Amino acid sequence: MVDQGEPGRTQNGALTLSDWIYRRGGGARLINWLAVDSWLDSSLYQAWLGFKDWWAALVAFFARFRLTGARRVINELASETFTLGLGGGMVMLALALPAFEIVDRDDWLATGKYSVVFLDRYGNEIGKRGIMLNDSVPLEEIPDYLIKATLATEDRRFFSHFGIDIWGTLRALLENVRANEVRQGGSSITQQLAKNLFLTPERSLERKIKEAFIALWLETHLTKKQILKLYLDRAYMGGGAFGVEAASQFYFNKSVRDVTLAEAALLAGLYKAPTRYAPHISLAASRLRTNEVLDNLVEAGFMTEGQVQGARKNPAQIVERSTPDAPNWFLDWAFEEVQRLLAGRGEFVVTARTTIDMRLQEAADTAVQTILGQYSRARNVKQAALVSMEPDGAVVAMVGGRDYGESKFNRAAHAKRQPGSSFKPYVYLTALQNGYRPNTIVVDGPVSCGRWSPRNYSGGYRGRMPLVTALAKSINTVAVKLSLKVGRDKVLENVRKMGIVGPRKSCSMALGDKGITPLEHTGGYAHFANGGKEVRPYGILEIRNSKGELIYSHERDEPKPRQIFDPEHIRMLNYMLGQVVAAGTGRRAQLDFTYAAGKTGTTSGYKDGWFMGYTGKYVTGVWFGNDNFRPTNRVTGGSLPAMTWKLYMVAAHQNAAFPAIPGLPLHPQQAAELARVAALRRTNPVAAEASGEEKGAMAKVTRKILRRLVMELKTARGDDRRDKASTPSKHPKKDRRASAQHPSLARNTSLE
Repeated sequence: MVDQGEPGRTQNGALTLSDWIYRRGGGARLINWLAVDSWLDSSLYQAWLGFKDWWAALVAFFARFRLTGARRVINELASETFTLGLGGGMVMLALALPAFEIVDRDDWLATGKYSVVFLDRYGNEIGKRGIMLNDSVPLEEIPDYLIKATLATEDRRFFSHFGIDIWGTLRALLENVRANEVRQGGSSITQQLAKNLFLTPERSLERKIKEAFIALWLETHLTKKQILKLYLDRAYMGGGAFGVEAASQFYFNKSVRDVTLAEAALLAGLYKAPTRYAPHISLAASRLRTNEVLDNLVEAGFMTEGQVQGARKNPAQIVERSTPDAPNWFLDWAFEEVQRLLAGRGEFVVTARTTIDMRLQEAADTAVQTILGQYSRARNVKQAALVSMEPDGAVVAMVGGRDYGESKFNRAAHAKRQPGSSFKPYVYLTALQNGYRPNTIVVDGPVSCGRWSPRNYSGGYRGRMPLVTALAKSINTVAVKLSLKVGRDKVLENVRKMGIVGPRKSCSMALGDKGITPLEHTGGYAHFANGGKEVRPYGILEIRNSKGELIYSHERDEPKPRQIFDPEHIRMLNYMLGQVVAAGTGRRAQLDFTYAAGKTGTTSGYKDGWFMGYTGKYVTGVWFGNDNFRPTNRVTGGSLPAMTWKLYMVAAHQNAAFPAIPGLPLHPQQAAELARVAALRRTNPVAAEASGEEKGAMAKVTRKILRRLVMELKTARGDDRRDKASTPSKHPKKDRRASAQHPSLARNTSLE
């Protein structure tokens, strides 16, 4: 403690720290602070003088490089170019990485492990997928005029560009701008091959960027001839044929080695849109396209007019094909399902019996094409998708777009689009689970979530109304209020239980602000149609290996559906959705022979239009929109989608002998038909069973008898049947004629 009477010293007379440093009271100082201060001042001053001299020397040095006039302009341009180029290079590298990740695998040239023959639900062959591509013909044996026709039509500078034809792209861009529509494609053969090998056909900027980088990668890893050969082998040519050899066999029943110039021109014209220009689809369009290819041969200088004149006068003659078009979008999805089901089993050559009904598939194709054909241009809508399934999730029809040959992207299974108001039933189901009832009074009035406030489609507010009216009129404010009151987490929990994974918690979640696929959405509505049982959409009934052994059965290997929603809540929701069709936004979907239920959906800017509906027999979802997300011309869910849904459902239901939707009464026509079948069952059970089946279906009793008969024959004949089945027939044409005369023989092969 310092003594207050004598500053600087302690009570015992010792010096304090400050007195010790400054040597108060006499004696030499330990630190000469004046000298330290002088040294600091002089050092800083000298450092400043040194820096000024250095800076002056630096300025004088760079002054030697000072540019003026044109030299300065050139220097500035070079500097800016370098800067922008460096930044652009980094951006391009960032864009290239996803593309290079796609090709970073050793088996990128492989066509896949699986070879699958697909049957419809009745056992008729409908298509193949997997290692079915016919690439057995070497490039040297493909006729020269077919190669020239391909190059003249698809990529005339193929052997001179580096994978991307810049001049060709610019020419196509100018032509499309001049015509105000897409008339020419700017993709080179290498870019088209990149899409065929690695990418989906979805039209997006991201896909085009990946396509360009993969094309550059292909050019560095393959020769031009290898790229051309792969393109000729992997391009889709219509009729389920991939590659020129398979297409030649399909259209002309001959090897590509033997095609004439006219036939070669027909094949070369298929690359652009195989289903549009396929001769068995439209012979007139095919002939016009063939003449365009012949014109291209002359314009490119590959042939003279005299050389192609014979092909013009003697057009190609195709083999008649009576079989319907393959359900390609469904087959693509079913092929994905087969690979998922057989992963790790070691079985790769299989036959899969699917859930598809080709009569319903044809009705779905017709409905979509009819409405698009009538309204596409006027309503500015280019694409549509349709999924139809039974209430247990068995997919019976699938349309993934307008033209499979033009775009193989499956919008039904893979396009995530905003569902709009068609999402609201999931919110209303949650409300019913939490005490609301169809007659509960709700208020259509202002509501806010954060800074966001929803508006109704019609504008304004309608005040108090029953819950059923709010859903029938698709009132946005009520749906948002319900989601906030019952809890958005509860809504999401229900959606997840239905197998829908896209939606996320947000203020506008109740209005369908996150993308889901038509397949997911239709599966969600199937829970309403079947009374609240769990549904997972499926397309495979059974799979057999090359020995005919059953290695997968949906009935045997999949768990039985659980009851995941209270049937009473589902009945109330079905009653409300029935009012949507009877007196609400879905009136255009009304059916004359049964009461239907469903919901419309329209997103902001008219970018997506939906109608999701169901009867007691089928659940069907329809979407209309554009791949580039451009707005349609006021296409709402209650217009084209509802019209397409009705057109399909009328064709799908050939009789009224099916149950009512849980919660809705039987339609008088249904009641009469069910009474007729019940009376027939008492007198003739087999006839009654057949009466309840759709045309083309085999009665269940008959199916059981034939299955038992086949199993007995199998046991009696032993291994001899397998040996004969594995031996190629010496008379395949005779066998096909026999099958045509006795279709039951072909159909019953699936009953083993």
